[in-house]
Amino acid sequence: MHAPGPAAWLLVALCAATSAYCLLRMRHPARGVRSTAGGEALMGFAMAVMAVPAAVLRPPAWAWLCYAVVFGLAALRALWAARAGSAHHAHHLVGTLAMVYMAWAMASAPAGHAGHGGGHMPGGTPLVTGLLLVYYAAYVLWTGARLVPAAVPAGPAPTHWTGRGEMVRACRLAMATGMLAMLLTV
Repeated sequence: MHAPGPAAWLLVALCAATSAYCLLRMRHPARGVRSTAGGEALMGFAMAVMAVPAAVLRPPAWAWLCYAVVFGLAALRALWAARAGSAHHAHHLVGTLAMVYMAWAMASAPAGHAGHGGGHMPGGTPLVTGLLLVYYAAYVLWTGARLVPAAVPAGPAPTHWTGRGEMVRACRLAMATGMLAMLLTV
């Protein structure tokens, strides 16, 4: 998932910064918030590592298989959580499956062609990549539209910045934008 030059470093910074925010959100007293924030932090840090330019870090094929296993397990956890009908847990399921797909694509790419140089990676399936691109493009637009204020909030704003809904949505928007950028290199 290595983007060319400065774009890769911007993606690394975006994913790492949003993951750091998610780690801060894990201090929330509600167990559900901590669990969701932890999953988002894992996803963001993994995306940051995937985006590091190949000239700096070129993991062996087995590392991508480990990614696939970790996110396969995370997908099972998201599937279990999504059984209650939560749209956000369903989004986590799609995200973890997308990470499994990208890790598989990186592992199956021939040596020296693992998405380096910003070209098409032979390990990716165009149909799956296209469906994920459509999903994440729609999610980015939907989440971005929800950040636009419609009216003045009815109640007092949360006193701590990690509890603000717009910060959480902005974090999710950044993560989805990062995923969209990474999928463009598959």
